[in-house]
Amino acid sequence: MPELTDFELPNATTGPDPFQLSEYASNSERDAIVLLFQRDYHCPKCREQVQKIASRYDEFESRQADVVSILPEPLERARQWNEQYEIPFPLLADESKTTSDQYDQPTRFGVFGSLHDMVGRMPEAILIDATGEQPSIEYVHRGKMPADRPTVDDLLDRIDGLVPTRV
Repeated sequence: MPELTDFELPNATTGPDPFQLSEYASNSERDAIVLLFQRDYHCPKCREQVQKIASRYDEFESRQADVVSILPEPLERARQWNEQYEIPFPLLADESKTTSDQYDQPTRFGVFGSLHDMVGRMPEAILIDATGEQPSIEYVHRGKMPADRPTVDDLLDRIDGLVPTRV
């Protein structure tokens, strides 16, 4: 599992801008944070995932959980996603891919894949338990293919497992 490390990225949607993980995780009203590392702006499965989560975001909120999506693109591209989908959670622009790399977002096809996100970068989902004094990573899903990502129900079940008394 990757180590939980702090980062700061520009935010194209709701929430703090810039977004800093340590500050965001210290909110005492939040029990869990789901980080979704997307492949790239054009990825249809990434767009589909963001739309599905947006349509059921009230279920995350009722569990005191937040979703943060990270797009390895410039801020303007993230803003375009928000204009299309009205995303109710932070959508961060990681243009340099530093944060995605720091969290070991998988790539395939070696050097070629690392140079071309649409070809090589795979999705990643990380669940952070924010209930204790120190937030910690409790679950990581590293996709092996573009469609290999947890469903909304999978993520909600994992959140329920962190704080079973909320169910």
